[in-house]
Amino acid sequence: MLLLLALALQPSPAAGDDFHARVTQAKLAEGAATGPAYQKQLWDRIGNPTTDAYKACLASNAPADKSPFTLVADVQADGHLARIEVQPRTPVAQCMAGQFVGWVLPVPPARPAPYPIEIDFSIKQ
Repeated sequence: MLLLLALALQPSPAAGDDFHARVTQAKLAEGAATGPAYQKQLWDRIGNPTTDAYKACLASNAPADKSPFTLVADVQADGHLARIEVQPRTPVAQCMAGQFVGWVLPVPPARPAPYPIEIDFSIKQ
């Protein structure tokens, strides 16, 4: 009983800590043996749509905050996305998160499950 109480009283990780842990997990998945092949499949499918969506998000939020941001998500076994988050949560970043909601990605490797991805967005000027 004391153990359960002690666990219940422990503070939960801050949202930022969870986000950064998810980014780290995604980078580890990218670097794993199956990571490069999956990244190629992923970008073959979403490269152009991502560029088009980013341009649309910038245009619809004019004057757009062009600050860099990161998107993380979990790819389910069927390619659907869950737990899509962005940081920092600028209007453009939130618009991009909304774009990814309906997308279906290539079926990910079996491990880790769900399969984490992260995408860094920035504009080079």
